[in-house]
Amino acid sequence: MYSLFLAVLLGIAPTAPPPDARAAGDRFGRYWYQGKAELTRYELNQARYGEMHKGEAVLIFVTEPFLPDKQVKLERGDPSKGVTVLKLNSVRKFFTGIYPYSLMTSTFTPVSFAATGRALKVSSSSQEWCGQTFTQLNLRGGRYEGALRSYFEEEGDRAFGFDAAWLEDEIWTRIRLAPETLPVGRIEVVPGLQYARLWHKEVRPEKAEATLHSDGREKVYSLDYSAIPRKLTIRFEAAFPYRIVSWEETQPGAFDGSPLLTTKAVATKSLMLDYWKRHGNADAHFRKELGVTEW
Repeated sequence: MYSLFLAVLLGIAPTAPPPDARAAGDRFGRYWYQGKAELTRYELNQARYGEMHKGEAVLIFVTEPFLPDKQVKLERGDPSKGVTVLKLNSVRKFFTGIYPYSLMTSTFTPVSFAATGRALKVSSSSQEWCGQTFTQLNLRGGRYEGALRSYFEEEGDRAFGFDAAWLEDEIWTRIRLAPETLPVGRIEVVPGLQYARLWHKEVRPEKAEATLHSDGREKVYSLDYSAIPRKLTIRFEAAFPYRIVSWEETQPGAFDGSPLLTTKAVATKSLMLDYWKRHGNADAHFRKELGVTEW
């Protein structure tokens, strides 16, 4: 207990599983509670403005203590008041012509709720030379409460909400925690927050057909939306720790009415690293090892 408290106090990841997560099993604990994060870099071909643009994405998975009431990281106080979440920071960067896009989405899914529970929080931001946006969803009382802050007039600043539905953004953490619980069949799912902001769409549940099938040593999960022109396909390892190998997003290459284009991301390198400690100039070699480009 003291080691967990000290880790929380110092703002570093714990090296042993907290009590509510030990039931996840030794294999899970050895991988996810070793005091490191899993960093995976992806070669990205991003559809935007009717063309394909080179870029890169990084998925950062790490476990950490989380306060379910305030829905923030537990950094001090009684560790028993928190739950352990698997956090995903999904970063995507690419250029369109002269100017860059930078997108980041954070998803917080409780480890102990993996079989039956839902993501507690998703936040997403986008920055490019025209302006920036921020969207957040918080699960409270069986509903997702949403907030949007945007530079763009038609979006503005607004609050919204909807009854708890599947979130596309939580599919990624569910794959890593319990892929056997992925929803299949005809479902209602909220498209990813990065999609909503890039295409200036309302954040709301949409009908989709969800499928999961095996392909050798990998599994393939797809969401094919019926009312919006979008299909997401995620390919991941069939065996633990279920690393995400690649993904594709097919949708109009520009705004409504344009031909469909497919964004593709393929993993190139993965590291287990306590990156929050690696902030000195002497640690810059890890960027080269991971293959991350200078931005």
